[in-house]
This record gives sequence, structure tokens and C-alpha cells, in this order.
Amino acid sequence: MKLRKKTRKPKKTTKRPAVRTGAPSRPRVSRDQPAIPQVLQAAGRPLDFDELAQRAERNGASARKRLTKELEELLQSGAIIRNRRDEYCLRERLSLTVGTVSAHKDGYGFLMPDDRSAPIYLAPRQMQEAMHGDRAAVRISGTDHRGRPEGAIVEVLERNTREIVGRLYDESGICFVVPDNPRIGHKVLVPRQHLGQARPGQVVLVKLVEQPSKTAQPLGHITRVLGEHAAPGMETDIAIHSHGLPFEFPPEVIAEAEVFGNSVSAAAKRGREDLRELPLVTIDGEDARDFDDAVYCEPLRGGSWRLLVAIADVASYVEPNRALDREAQLRGTSVYFPNRVLPMLPEALSNGLCSLNPNVDRLCMVCEMRINADGKVTRAQFFEGLMRSAARLTYTKVAAYLANPAAAHEPEVTALGEQLQSLYGVFKALHRQRLSRGALDFDAPELKVKFDAQGRIATFVESTRNDAHRLIEECMIAANVQAARFLKKHRIPTLYRVHGKPEEDRLEQLRQFLQGFNIHLPTDRELEPHDLSQVLQRSVGHEEAHLIQTVVIRSMPQAVYQPENIGHFGLALSEYAHFTSPIRRYPDLMVHRGIRHILRGGNAETFPWTTGMVSTLGQSCSHTERRADEATRDAMSWLKCEFMRDKIGEEFDTLVTGVVDFGLFVQIKGMQIDGLVHVSALGADYFSRDKSGYRMVGARSGRIFRLGDHLRVRLINVVIDERKIDFELAEAGGGQRMVRGPWQRRRNQHRGRR
Repeated sequence: MKLRKKTRKPKKTTKRPAVRTGAPSRPRVSRDQPAIPQVLQAAGRPLDFDELAQRAERNGASARKRLTKELEELLQSGAIIRNRRDEYCLRERLSLTVGTVSAHKDGYGFLMPDDRSAPIYLAPRQMQEAMHGDRAAVRISGTDHRGRPEGAIVEVLERNTREIVGRLYDESGICFVVPDNPRIGHKVLVPRQHLGQARPGQVVLVKLVEQPSKTAQPLGHITRVLGEHAAPGMETDIAIHSHGLPFEFPPEVIAEAEVFGNSVSAAAKRGREDLRELPLVTIDGEDARDFDDAVYCEPLRGGSWRLLVAIADVASYVEPNRALDREAQLRGTSVYFPNRVLPMLPEALSNGLCSLNPNVDRLCMVCEMRINADGKVTRAQFFEGLMRSAARLTYTKVAAYLANPAAAHEPEVTALGEQLQSLYGVFKALHRQRLSRGALDFDAPELKVKFDAQGRIATFVESTRNDAHRLIEECMIAANVQAARFLKKHRIPTLYRVHGKPEEDRLEQLRQFLQGFNIHLPTDRELEPHDLSQVLQRSVGHEEAHLIQTVVIRSMPQAVYQPENIGHFGLALSEYAHFTSPIRRYPDLMVHRGIRHILRGGNAETFPWTTGMVSTLGQSCSHTERRADEATRDAMSWLKCEFMRDKIGEEFDTLVTGVVDFGLFVQIKGMQIDGLVHVSALGADYFSRDKSGYRMVGARSGRIFRLGDHLRVRLINVVIDERKIDFELAEAGGGQRMVRGPWQRRRNQHRGRR
């Protein structure tokens, strides 16, 4: 944003400053010069540039240049606002709220305030000048029809969309790009002289040269043609560019990662506890490429166990505020697409020195725990170690061994059989403890994508979790809890992984939903984790189990990273942090840095990060996590549409997963492919959703469609660009007898007995 002293001209797009883990960027102010906010406070009124420079004693060209930079930073942070007369004002004097714009595909949006207060509704007319992810200052203008605070955008402080991926169209001589990201509702106009080699119908990358305003659409130049609309791998390229995911490492980052070489140096090994004689093992999926956790367990007297969880010591290689660290924080997390991975760290580290590959020396951070027969950790300590993984095992192999140890298994599994039995014993103790405290256990099958030789989707396969998955999960949770407690004990500001209780309105919706299954939540006391845990246990073994799990998950807030520890509701834990995946999650790296600081003699006073800095970092990490989730979800939705588009007219068995005013959302059994049966396709009747919100009722026929019903449907339409799949009932003439879910049949039987 370039400052103008006299004439008002269009503002230039500001370049977003690099995210830092160290001290936040602050304007450099000479000791004998007053700070800008103090100058504005003393003036008691808005000031233009010249008057501000005079009052702030910024005379001369170099001083005014520094003032310009300082004002830019203050404007971006939201500390000050520039009004329509090019005067600078203190934000708090204007009663404005600063935050990040979150757009909705239907045109409206919300401002998510920096102070984490209630979101502010932004009507579609307000969203005309802002895009998803922009930072803005908003004035509360009233309340909407739902009682939510409604705002008007006063100033867009920072533009965070500079490139857009979408499909190029040419209509009546006007060329424009329709963004693939549904959160961006603007069409980007492209002058013909800036089309390059792009042709209508192709997927392109367009660079914004003018941002949207209240009266004009954004303007862009095409910089790259990604390819034809239905080319293999296009879904991943689109998701990467639509969500602004960094996908190429800068040369300086790669160089910094490769400087460590291919093996651990002798100097790096000194002063560490040598664990190379212990048969630590990694247990991961068959397609895993980076291994950041290893485990070892041995039985002790009295029925307890000694459990070691060794985690790759990424903090030894990624130093704060260097190129590697800045890039890792910018990415925040590795992103896993069905056919591609965007790692948080370059391959030299993620698949090399930081990966606990078998039979090579690796640096590690170790959590050693003593766990009793009740699954309680009675003693724990952290230390820096040196390890050598004994084997790279897979969930499938370990689960097969645990199910039948006497059967024939691969030699590497049989050789570690005694340790696997000990791991299984400590897992069962930890799992009993998990059940006793009422933690939620979501065990829904994972959807895997199978591709053919040409890279096109072949099919979807559901993969169920086994005891080997659960074993590793319990060991990691135990180590995460101890990491959180260790840092809390030493008062080190860190990123806790927190998960709040369901909000009251969502809880009420969940209560109404569960009543359809004859399940009731308590209303005379606060909801506790074990209440929802019992709901999930009751659904095990029924076809509706996945639906119930999905609705329970939707009722709860998202887990986030923050320095304020409020506990983890879903896991029923009072302290929890992420410690076990520093190769692919930045918050884990910060937890390692805190532990290492204490182990090397530091304390809370000498820790380089303040609570405020960690809070800002937590918001960034939570954002990058959501960004990755949305990108992978978009890519998967594209693949589902691509898989279905040549199946028009085919019939499928589905489960009703949602009831809305305009129809029923259904999911194909075994493939987790969702689609809509529009209200007009339900039959010759007037259908409307009743007050429960979970039933669609015909006015004339009285026919009822319920959440959880099993329907036979026919595919009638697929729109890949919009990620939409449409079905109709497969019945002819509206006479099909619908199959009810097991819970409904049971309720009917009970009524018959009465």
C-alpha cells in the first residue's frame, strides 16, 4: 500500500511480509522521536501525512521514507486506519474491529476478529470489495436477522489474494476467469492482450493487477496455463493454486537443508543418550515416506511398562528465523493429496536426516514413560537421544501378528515379537484409561483413492483402522500429554492443542438429531466427553455409525493451537500438545524447542518467545491447518465427481446424511461419495422440511424422508467445476418402498409391543 500525501489514487497491492518465529517486526523509532500512535493520541484528531511528519519530528527525505514504512506496518497491523481524506486515525478511537475476512460460497462472509470475539456478519454488498483471506477493519452497523453482529467494511488493510486459479471463459467478446475456489465470488476480467496462449475452457493462473472495489470487478493478467480441464492430476494443481499453498522450495531453503549432508555428524552425536542398542521400531502405513516417530516397550515388575517414544529431532536442523524456519512456518504443515505430497520441509530433511529410517543413526527427542496396569503414567522424563531404528514395520504386518502370533510372519516381525507383545500390553492399558476418562473414539474408515496407469482415478476403497493404528495412536497421545505437562510445569509459552466444548446451539441440534435414534443427551447438567463417547459406542456395528460420528464431529468446534490451555474436550484431557510429528507440523517443532530449552538449562525468563508471539503463531498454524484441510477436501471432491461423471443413469444404494429445505443429501455406501436429491426429484408432491430439521414431509401424500434412511438412487448429473453430484429416486412412479435404518425398525417394533 503506497502512501500518498495529497491526491487520492488507487492503492497498490502490498506484499505480505514473511512470517517469523522470532521477535515480531516492529517499526524502528529513534529514542528522541515519538511513536506514531502516541502522536495521534496526543493530537486527539486525525492527521494527514505532512502534519504527522511534523509532529513526529520526521524531517528530511530519509526520515520521511522511514515514516512511510512505519505507517505501512501500522496500517497492515490495524493499529491505525487511513480515512477517505488520506488522514491517519487511531483504530480504537473509531470503534473499529480488525480481523480476517472469511467468505462463504453464497456471497456473504464474516470478519473473524483478531481478539477472537464473535464473528461479524458481512452482507454480500460488503463482500464486493473484499476477498477471502483479506484483512479488514469493520464498523459494527447493527445486527442481522439471526441476531449476529453485522458490519460494514471501513478499510481493507491487507490483500492476501494475488493469484487465482480458475477456468477461462469468453462470452460476447468479454474474457474472464471464474475462480475454482467457491469462496471467491468475483469473476476476474482479463484484457485480450493479456490472455497469452490461453484458450477458453482451459484452467489458468491469473495474476491480479487490480483488486475488487465496490463498483468494479478485479482485473487480471494470465500468467500460466495449467492445462485442459479434465487432465490427470489437474485436481491437485487446482487445489494448490486455489488455496495459495506453497509448492516450490526457494533455492536458499533447499541449500540450507542440504548443507547437513546425508548422515549425522560426529559433533551432533555428542552429549546425547545413546539408544542405538535398543530395538526402537517405526510403525506406519505402506505408503509412508517420512518416519518421525519410533517406539520401544519392555515390561517391568508389578505389571507396569517402560515405554519410549522417540521423535525425530527436527529442532537440531531447523534454527529459528533462518530460511528453513521461515519457509516451514509459511507452510505450517505438510499437505497430503491422494497423488502428491507438499512437505513442510525439503526432501533432504523430511525423507533424509529427519526421517527415522532403519539401520541408520538419527538424532531424536525422547519421552520415556513408566505406565502402570491402569494405563496411568507414573513417571516421565524427556532427553535428547541418538537412535538407530531396528525395523520399518507397517500397520498391516503388526496387526496380523497381534491377531495371531503363532502364525507364519515375515522374519523382521517375528524377531520383534516380544517387543510387539509388550507394546500391545501397554496399548490395552492406555486404551482402558482412555475409555475410563470418557474420551471420544472416532473409528470411521479412511477413504483411499486408487489410480490407473494413466493417472486417472480407478476407484475408491474404504480402509478400516486396526489395533496397530490404535496402538501407535495411544503411545503418541501419552507422549503429547507429557510434553504439555512438562512445558506447563516450567511455565514455557507454547502451543497447546485445545478443543472446546460444543456450543449450545449446535448441542441442541445434536440432541434433536440423536432423538431420532432414541438416544438422549443429559439436559440437567453440563455435557461431558463420556456422554458423547457413550453415543458413539452405542452406534458401533450399525450402518448409521459413520453418520452419527459425522454429526457428532460437526457439533463440536475445531481444535486449534493457542498458548491458553483450556484442555482437549474430545480426548478428555486437561493438558495436551502436539509433540510427535515435527517433520510435518510446525506446532510440534515449537514444542520441541520449548522442551530443548529446558533440557539445556534454560527457564521461562530466558525463552525467546513471549506469550503474545506464541499466540500470533498459533493463529497462523491453525490457519495453515485449515487451509490444508480445505485444499485436500477440494481435490478429493473433484476426484469423486470425475469418477462419477461417466456413470450417468446408474443406480446406487445410499444413506441420507442431510435434510435441507431444497432436498436430501445422500452418501453412496462404501465410497463416501455425496450428492443431492433435489426436492423436485422426491415425487409429485409438495415436500418441506418439518420443524425437527431432520425430516422431509410430503403435504399431500404424507410421505416422510428421514435422516439415516436408506435410499436407492439414480445418478442424473455431475458438474465437476462446482463439485456437484445430483441424484433422483430410482423408483418408477413414486411407488418404491423405502428401507428404514435399523434404529427405526427397532422403534417400530417397540411401538407394536405397546
